[in-house]
Amino acid sequence: MKTILPSRVPPALPRSARNAGEDYGATDPPDWREIDWPAHLHKIEIDGTSVNYVDIGEQGDSRPMVFVHGLSGQWQNWLENIPRFAQERRVVAMDLPGQGMSEMPREKISIELYGNFVADVCRRLDLAPAVVVGNSMGGFVAAEVAIRAPEVVDRLMLISSAGVSQIDVARRPAMAAGKVAAFLTTANIAQKQWIARRPVLRHWIMSLIVRHPSRIKADAMFEALMKGADKPGFEHALRATLEYDFRDRIPQIGAPTIVIWGEKDMIIPVKDADAFISMIDGARKVIIEDTGHVPMFERPAAFNKLLAEFLEYDVEEGDLEAEPEEQMDVAPGGSNGSGDARERDPSV
Repeated sequence: MKTILPSRVPPALPRSARNAGEDYGATDPPDWREIDWPAHLHKIEIDGTSVNYVDIGEQGDSRPMVFVHGLSGQWQNWLENIPRFAQERRVVAMDLPGQGMSEMPREKISIELYGNFVADVCRRLDLAPAVVVGNSMGGFVAAEVAIRAPEVVDRLMLISSAGVSQIDVARRPAMAAGKVAAFLTTANIAQKQWIARRPVLRHWIMSLIVRHPSRIKADAMFEALMKGADKPGFEHALRATLEYDFRDRIPQIGAPTIVIWGEKDMIIPVKDADAFISMIDGARKVIIEDTGHVPMFERPAAFNKLLAEFLEYDVEEGDLEAEPEEQMDVAPGGSNGSGDARERDPSV
């Protein structure tokens, strides 16, 4: 019998947060709070839809980086990561249509539509080829871009990505679970801020997404994960995620790929990481211990180090035909590289 959510990981108890490690929820410098974000916010019209995005950093020799958020998300999901990489390259993070501050699209929301939007933004902003990084539904979209518009994607990082097991989840129960997970759509700004300031309350409300919510600072929880939950595209995007099956096309991904997963992801099971690397030639996998559905937000320093290391590998001819490398478990407070160190590729 199909279950509501494919992952069977139980929620963490509030007291377990004390053992999460010093890096859990700690900002990786530079601090996002010190950036004048409005100065970097822009709008672009794609197919008649106004798309909101942040564009920061200089476009030099390093490949631009594009971050794609997940369901009921916004560009602020990447607050703990954008400043780190904007020091060395141009970084763009957008609100997908119907999410964040972007308008609802004229057409029905679908993974294909989102893939086209991301590819078009990359072309219009002269970002291609880019390092494309996606979380959850955003990973689903990023993978679709890599298949649909391979010239846009230089390297691909999938973080707790949808696209595999959610296809086998019963539709109606999953819709109900999704609505529970996004209950914040009924709360106003003041109520969300009130919840964010109370560690025990935000633990029970946000523990489906974040392993140890009480360890996340209140302002970060509100700005990154709570503020964008009341947007009109949520249910449409949830349906799109449940209904679209591209598993037979995943092997078409030709970009160098790394798959990152939180060991205690309650939304998408960690076994899906194995499914992705089994279908993508040469893909590598890293599992981050005692971490939930948003590793880039829960353990910013460890995640940022993994992404930086991924960019340093010089992909040589024939690498993509190699066997997938073994799983690397990353303990709280540190990170392990995947495979032997290689000379940095100056084009990345």
